[in-house]
Amino acid sequence: MTSKNTNLEQLYDYLNDDEDARTCKAIDEEACKETPDNYFLLLVSNMLTSLGDTLSNPKTVLTWIMSFVNAPVMLISFIVPIRESGSMLPQLFIAHYIRKKPVRKYVWVLGSLIQFLAVAGIGLVALFFEDLAAGWLIIGCLILFSLARGLCSIAFKDVLGKTIPKQKRGKLKGYTASISGVLVLLAGLYILYKSQDDVGIEFYSYLIFFAASLWLIAALVYANIKEFPGETEGGNNGLAEAWKKIGILKTDNQFRNFVITRSLLLCSALTAPYYVLLAQRYVGKEAYLLGFFVIANGIASIISAPVWGKMADKSSRKVMTYSALITSGLGLLVIATIIFLPAFKDKIWLYPVAFFILGIAHQGVRLGRKTYIVDMAEGNQRTDYVAVSNTVIGIILLITGGVSALASLISVEGIITVLSILGIFGAIKSTTLPEVE
Repeated sequence: MTSKNTNLEQLYDYLNDDEDARTCKAIDEEACKETPDNYFLLLVSNMLTSLGDTLSNPKTVLTWIMSFVNAPVMLISFIVPIRESGSMLPQLFIAHYIRKKPVRKYVWVLGSLIQFLAVAGIGLVALFFEDLAAGWLIIGCLILFSLARGLCSIAFKDVLGKTIPKQKRGKLKGYTASISGVLVLLAGLYILYKSQDDVGIEFYSYLIFFAASLWLIAALVYANIKEFPGETEGGNNGLAEAWKKIGILKTDNQFRNFVITRSLLLCSALTAPYYVLLAQRYVGKEAYLLGFFVIANGIASIISAPVWGKMADKSSRKVMTYSALITSGLGLLVIATIIFLPAFKDKIWLYPVAFFILGIAHQGVRLGRKTYIVDMAEGNQRTDYVAVSNTVIGIILLITGGVSALASLISVEGIITVLSILGIFGAIKSTTLPEVE
C-alpha cells in the first residue's frame, strides 16, 4: 500500500471518526475497498460544482448579468423557473434509460461537460451581445444547462449509493456543504475586492468563465471514481409512471393539499431575482453590491440549514409555515419601505439584508417540504409522491414564470407584492396540513 493511499485512508478514518469508520453498509465488499478514494473524489467534484453553482446562480449572478446587458425584465422572470423545472422534468423522461446502464458515473461526467459548455456560452453571450438578443441567448444556454443538470442529479444518487456506505453519506454531504460555504464566502469577498476597480462586463464574463471551468475540472475528477457494475432492473419510465399515478391527487387528500402548499411556497425561490433588480435600480450596478448578495446568500445557507433541520425533525409543517410567513412579510415590508419611506430605497444595506433574510426563509421552505414528503409516505408510496410532485411542480414553475413575466410589464415591485401574497396563502394552507411523524 502506498504512502499516499495510507494518508488518504487515515484522513478518511479521521473525518468519519466513529468506531465503524471502515465498516461498509449497503455496498458490496469490492466497492468497500475503494471507499476512501471514492469518498474524496466525490467530495472534491461536488465541492467544485457547488462553487460553480454559486458563481452562476440565476438568483444573483445571472440576474445581475442579464440586467447589466439590458435584457428585458420579462426574460429575467424566466431564469429561476427554467433552472429549476429544466433540471426536474427531464429526469422523468430519461431516468429509466440511465438505470439500464450498469456503470453510471459517465452519465454524470457527460452532464458536467455539457454544463461547462452551457455556462461558458453564457460568458460569451455577455461579452458580445446586449439587449433582447443577449437575453434570449442566455435563456437558451440556461435551458441546456438545466437539462444537463438533470443528468447529473440522477447519476449522482446512484453512484453515491454504490460507492459510499450508508452511514457515511450524510457526513459526506455535510462536509461538502461546509467547504462549499467557505468557498462561497471567499468568492463574495473576492468580488468585493475587485469592486475597488471600475469593472465592466468583462469582469462578470470572466467570473462566469471561471465558474464554467469548475464543471470541467469536476468531470475529470469524477471520471476517476471506481464504480463497479450494478443492477439494471427497475428502469421504469418515470414520466409514464408519474402520469399513471397522477390520480392520487384526487384520491389522497393530504398529498393534494401538500402539492398545493408546495406550489404556493415557490414564492421564496421566485422572489429572489427581483431584490437584485431593485438594488440595481435604486443603488446602482457597482460590483460590490453583487459581492454583498453572494456573501449574504452564503451566510444564510450556512447558519440557517442546521436550525431549520432541527425544527423540521419536530414539525416540518411548522417550518413551512414560518418560512413562508418570513418570505411574505419581508417582501411586503421592502415594498412598503420603498413606497412610504423613499429615503431608504437607495440605502446600500437594504437589499443585501433583505436577500439574507430571504435566503434563511428559502432554506426553511426547502428543508420543510423535503422532510414533510419523506415523513408523509413510506416505501413505494414515497416514490409515487416524489414523481407526481416533481411533475406538477415542474409544470407550475414554467406557468409561474410566464405569469411573472406578464407582471413584470407592470413593475418589479408589483411582482414581489404578488409573490408575497401567494406566500401568505401558502402559509395559511400549510397550517391545514396534518402533522407527520
